[in-house]
Amino acid sequence: MFAPSGRAPDKGWPLPANDPITTSVARREGVTVLTVGGEIDLATAPTLEAAIADVLTDDLPALVIDLSPVQFLASAGLQILVATHEKVSKAASFAVVANGPATSRPIQLTGLDEVFPLYPTLDDALIAVGPG
Repeated sequence: MFAPSGRAPDKGWPLPANDPITTSVARREGVTVLTVGGEIDLATAPTLEAAIADVLTDDLPALVIDLSPVQFLASAGLQILVATHEKVSKAASFAVVANGPATSRPIQLTGLDEVFPLYPTLDDALIAVGPG
């Protein structure tokens, strides 16, 4: 049986991985910025953890995780942010950028904005954690 589009109907689970997360690393004003895009959930969390682990191999004065391009942030992503804060904050400055309801709302609802610094823009985070 075919769907009206002429394609075979969707078989359901597991969901196809059409929208994996993307990560990129940049240095801005002496700060390492890890920008993440896509959806952070249980399926994509290992990719985020690996990207953070790669960044943490360097001796960082400061780390900003920019979630601005993220469209969905599940509890798995929140746990990774807390764990990263615990690892990084002993030796470096740490901040998270979240400017939309998909990212800032879960962080604020869970009270994590009281655990690690949360900023609406990358520029705000860079000013806060950058060399002063």
